Amino acid sequence: MQVHYDLEQLPPFRNAVVTIGTFDGVHLGHREILRAQRQAADRCGGETLVITFDPHPRKIVQGASLELITTLSEKAALLESLGVDHLVVVPFNAEFAAQEADAYVRDFLVGRFHPHTLIIGYDHRFGKGRSGGYELLEALQARYGYQLIEIPQQLVHSIGVSSTKIRQALKQSDVAAAEELLGYRFSFEGTVIHGDKLGRTIGYPTANLSYTDSDKIRLGEGVYAATATLHKDTIGGMLSIGKRPTLNDVVERVEINLFDFNKDIYEEQLRVEVHSYLRPQEKYTSLDALKEQLHLDKVNALAALKGS
Repeated sequence: MQVHYDLEQLPPFRNAVVTIGTFDGVHLGHREILRAQRQAADRCGGETLVITFDPHPRKIVQGASLELITTLSEKAALLESLGVDHLVVVPFNAEFAAQEADAYVRDFLVGRFHPHTLIIGYDHRFGKGRSGGYELLEALQARYGYQLIEIPQQLVHSIGVSSTKIRQALKQSDVAAAEELLGYRFSFEGTVIHGDKLGRTIGYPTANLSYTDSDKIRLGEGVYAATATLHKDTIGGMLSIGKRPTLNDVVERVEINLFDFNKDIYEEQLRVEVHSYLRPQEKYTSLDALKEQLHLDKVNALAALKGS
């Protein structure tokens, strides 16, 4: 897959079959769009072209803090794994957001990409005030000579697949529901930082993590079975997210106990893949009681990792 960041340096595309969106999560609904896109490209001997935006339009238009399921690099990796030919990353700013919808179609979509086919999801909106949608693209179809395909809302077990539902599931610690809608396990990247080193005194040393991307969604509190990838090695472990109620902590911590691992990895980057939810954060009467629970957590995490 070729990735393009400069709109002034785009190559000529062959019968471009274009889809546009933030594609946060590249979930099962998005994959239906990408599947239809590939089929359309095969029919016309064309190339698939995904247009996305950085930063996320909501950050510019609403000034909102983000809770991204996938960072830009994660999104690009997923799109490449699905066989997309070209990814165009459009710098999104106030000027771009202020374009009228018809100018967006004329100057941006048609002027820069000359699409053979446009494929959009059922809820795709564009232009100033999100005034443009399928109806406008359909009205301009004859003038600009592109074909237009709309993908209806996809359902998984009668639940509409959306990035919003996935975010809700992740914040509620329901990683099983998120995985079902995503089609893969949720993961995040963190830098190993110094903690208070309490875990090692009770036999369960942890790597404390700081999220490497401030816009990445935070998983809800709880204890999870997880794996961590360090360089090319993948290590099983149990992940804890929360305020450590047994210790009356007031700061949420993200820490992972890596099984059969004892190396100094401060300042290293870990990619953590979350396999399953084990239990909520709980307050124990003593460190010995907490230690007993951690032993049980490890047994359950090992079983969960073996099963997955």
